[in-house]
Amino acid sequence: MGSETFLEVVLAILLPPVGVFLRYGCGVEFWIDLLLTLLGYIPGIIYAIYVLVG
Repeated sequence: MGSETFLEVVLAILLPPVGVFLRYGCGVEFWIDLLLTLLGYIPGIIYAIYVLVG
């Protein structure tokens, strides 16, 4: 786990769509995470960490 990944995970916990955006841009992963974050903050965090680490 490099420093970039660590920073992305920290951002994924604080602002989930921002962490995903840094890695994937405005791709499908970003829009899914944004929707999940709007529907509930915790699902957005879980999905962001899943996408970034997995």
